Amino acid sequence: MRRFTPIELAIGVALAGSIAAVAIPTFVREVHASRFVEPVDGLTRLGAAAVAHAEAFQRFPESAELTPSTPPRGKKEVDPPGTWDGPTWSVLDFRAAPEGVPHAYSFEFESTGGTFIARARGDLDGDGLLSTFEIRGAAPPGEPPRVEPGMYVESELE
Repeated sequence: MRRFTPIELAIGVALAGSIAAVAIPTFVREVHASRFVEPVDGLTRLGAAAVAHAEAFQRFPESAELTPSTPPRGKKEVDPPGTWDGPTWSVLDFRAAPEGVPHAYSFEFESTGGTFIARARGDLDGDGLLSTFEIRGAAPPGEPPRVEPGMYVESELE
């Protein structure tokens, strides 16, 4: 039976260390990025639906309170039936996730008729501190409705 020499072992350890030094930070970055897919996707869909509604009716839909009213704490949850049946969510054809699919964020839509703010709030680690993602939109007189550029983010890693 052949044994490894100290030089071969050192080369193997150095090679494994080099691979780990590259792979671990990349993995951590990808895990953090995956936490933001739900709020960014949800707000993108909300913004597009709000603009389409304003183009058709010359105003944004009415406001809708945070739904579900308490963001899931530290885990993804499935909404009870009827959670997204409110008039604004129906007009916008919006749900945080398809029925039966767990999600980690609650959504809110604030409207003044000519402007809107859409928010996603989540408590991913269950500590009571919420991360907030927010987009804004406007329908200035004589101009087409639009989602304003940029997204406000507060405590994304809470």
